[in-house]
Amino acid sequence: QVRLLESGGGSVRPGGSLTLSCDVSGLWGPRHGAWFRQAPGEEREGVAAIDGAGETVYANSVKGRFTISRDTAKNTLFLEMRGLKPDDTAKYYCAARQTPWLPIDEWGGYNYWGRGTQVTVSS
Repeated sequence: QVRLLESGGGSVRPGGSLTLSCDVSGLWGPRHGAWFRQAPGEEREGVAAIDGAGETVYANSVKGRFTISRDTAKNTLFLEMRGLKPDDTAKYYCAARQTPWLPIDEWGGYNYWGRGTQVTVSS
């Protein structure tokens, strides 16, 4: 059974930092990992993604502030977030797909999802 479990969310002031983690179990082999977010009343959007070779892609709104990485040995995905803004407030979801032929900047096709972790940026 595939499970994705996010952690690391919380409340921070503008300009603060958080690092999200996603522990993946039951899923092996070539795959892409990604972080999505959804704010109340908004559609879910892709934030960052990484492929098996370490190639990454970011939403324009987070470029230069967020960094996605993975620990392959521990099967864990990370999202380091710096310079957080109130607009970053959302529930963040970890996702994975075993479609390595898709370009990393294609946000569709993710079929394994975590339950999400809340990030709130407020003064």
